[in-house]
Amino acid sequence: MKLEEQLLKRSENQCELCGSGETLKLYEVPPQSSSNEDNCIMICEKCLAQIDRKEELDSKHWSCLTTSMWSEIPGVQVVAWRMLNRLSNESWAMDNLDMMYLDEERLAWAKAAGGLDNDTAAAEVHKDSLGALLQTGDTVVLTKSLDVKGSQLNAKMGTVVKNIRLVDNNTDQIEGKIEGQVIVILTKYVRKQG
Repeated sequence: MKLEEQLLKRSENQCELCGSGETLKLYEVPPQSSSNEDNCIMICEKCLAQIDRKEELDSKHWSCLTTSMWSEIPGVQVVAWRMLNRLSNESWAMDNLDMMYLDEERLAWAKAAGGLDNDTAAAEVHKDSLGALLQTGDTVVLTKSLDVKGSQLNAKMGTVVKNIRLVDNNTDQIEGKIEGQVIVILTKYVRKQG
């Protein structure tokens, strides 16, 4: 039986963190040299997006850790510990973290992929000037007139830019077409429309 099939059977086709029955993905809890039942878990897309910082952390969603942190599965324990640390500004998360016990080996594993030290970084999401979440395909409005470098084009305040694209590895930039020309626009100069 394949690993994914074993994990689906173990999890009873539910996310091993929040219990959701939505689309499940095999998550290899980093770092690891080879995948097995102890270091891999089945999780839903919402949990995965927040673990991978593709979505902002939703503390209400993670209240599920109050239950899943007691799992006997090492991978679930490690992810629960990491997420509770990322939510350490929430009193309930700190209370759970105080109660949680990991042996030395699992604690070392949990810290190895950025436990307390570097796991407090914000999610890598693109936001407009008002803090609204931007996604590929959104429509935005310019909040400032912009001169486009290397061009005669001046994008006027109020210009609507449809079907934007997020710039990878830079949450301060998006790409959009103005007068047929693809340009890079700073997110602090746009407001999401609709």
